[in-house]
Amino acid sequence: MATGLDEAKLELFLQWLKVNGAELRGCKIKYCSSSKGFGIFSSNDVPDGVLLVVPLDLAITPMRVLEDPLIGPECRSMFEEGEVDDRFLIMLFLTVERLRKNSSWKPYLDMLPTEFGNPLWFTDDELIELKGTTLHRATELQKKNLKSLFDERVKKLAEKLLVLDGNPENEVRFEDFLWANSVFWTRALNIPLPHSYVFPRVQPEQDSTASNIPCASTNHVSTEELVNRENGKVLQINKSASHVSGVESTSQGETIWVEGLVPGIDFCNHDLKAAATWEVDGTGSTTGIPFSMYLLSAGNILLQGEKEISISYGSKGNEELLYLYGFVVKDNPDDYLMIHYPTEAISDVSFSETKVQLLEAQKGELRCLLPRSSLNIGFFPESTLPGGTSNKGTGNQGFNYSWSGHRKMPTYINNLVFPEDFLTALRTITMNENELYQVSSFLEELVGSEGGRQPSETEVRAAIWEACGDCGALQLLVDLLNMKMMELEEGSGTEENDADLLKKVHNSESAGNEKRSCSNGFNCRSMSRNRWASIVYRQGQKQLTRRFIMEAEHALQLALSECN
Repeated sequence: MATGLDEAKLELFLQWLKVNGAELRGCKIKYCSSSKGFGIFSSNDVPDGVLLVVPLDLAITPMRVLEDPLIGPECRSMFEEGEVDDRFLIMLFLTVERLRKNSSWKPYLDMLPTEFGNPLWFTDDELIELKGTTLHRATELQKKNLKSLFDERVKKLAEKLLVLDGNPENEVRFEDFLWANSVFWTRALNIPLPHSYVFPRVQPEQDSTASNIPCASTNHVSTEELVNRENGKVLQINKSASHVSGVESTSQGETIWVEGLVPGIDFCNHDLKAAATWEVDGTGSTTGIPFSMYLLSAGNILLQGEKEISISYGSKGNEELLYLYGFVVKDNPDDYLMIHYPTEAISDVSFSETKVQLLEAQKGELRCLLPRSSLNIGFFPESTLPGGTSNKGTGNQGFNYSWSGHRKMPTYINNLVFPEDFLTALRTITMNENELYQVSSFLEELVGSEGGRQPSETEVRAAIWEACGDCGALQLLVDLLNMKMMELEEGSGTEENDADLLKKVHNSESAGNEKRSCSNGFNCRSMSRNRWASIVYRQGQKQLTRRFIMEAEHALQLALSECN
């Protein structure tokens, strides 16, 4: 239940949205639960399906930060020197604005969660539940990196800015920066802004301080530099989400993609079956409000009564959902398993220098993501994948297997669920001296007949396949997967142990009428939300590991029987 304070904050926020031009047309914002906080619910039918409209002037973007009268000048100087990136700018802005006494963003910031469910906020006991998973190591490293960033840069800079604002008594804590980091990663959207909004045409005699110029469009030089900045020069804050490109200009059309927060829209929670999507209206032709973002109901979903309006955060596995957003999806169809061969271990294998050169020549990958959906083309497919469809017969695409005709194309090629880039790396690592000599002979014969040219990536891979086949690589893969399972089971037991824990929680919740359900079917009294999410995630990792072990072992048996 929402408290009186929660309701008071919501009322101020709704007033703030209205004053700043936002319109709730077919929805309302209300409290969901202690785990989800506030969400957006349908309130009445709207003929055009537009539920909520928010002017882009309300978005917190890197341009907004660079143009802020308080922190803008300092941030602009750092940005031009290449000391910070666009994500850092938003996090710094949030850190400072949260501590300012008279922040114009206070009604919005007061509505945001004060703590989060991602592992950066776990207690030591809760973090132990992730031991053996990729997420455990990533969390420890990320928290260490964020703490160093705070100590070396954020604390002094934020306190300096607060002094300029007339608040010298405010001490900036690491928790303030950790909060800002989590707000960004849980709520930021990749916004397709119209070029005319970011770079409006201004008459030469008009001053940049003219009131009719959008805030996101002032200071043209700095904003142009922001958009045209080379990706290689920015400071990466979170490596796991490096697929998000931040601020970039597209070559097609008049769109500029910018990461930022959009108050109001960002209260939509996630669901695999999204009830709405969001769009940007550059001209006002759809919403009547130029340069706005709007929430649009999905055409195939009826919003009757006070139904929560959800959006999709994308096809993400539980590892990514828990790491970035602080929640998991039971039986997630988009789950995946990360497998890797330790880079530092290569130096201990025989002929390591030569093998490293071959790995570089064929662009072999020492790590791979194995999606749950790929099992549907394997030797032991699930009869039905939740939300998925069968892809039987569209398996691993290999290279041309004819070199000298010694090895034939494997009969199992279309059922291999492991990426060729990873398998070719494992073949290279497991080569013995005789196989390495054969590869060298094959390639020397090839380049000699072509006048000394360098062999192509495909030719190197084919030569290694001809000399080695799959047996060594698949045996190493089985070993890596078994090591993965040992790490996952250390301290927490088997997949069945996790299932028993979750079953006891479910039974406990079902037993009494005075239950307090947090989310996803568990009882907050008997188990914390963070611990429950950790167990669901690690159980899924064990399940996937077990199934990929079955796939690898069966492929190895077939390879041995076919002398591959």
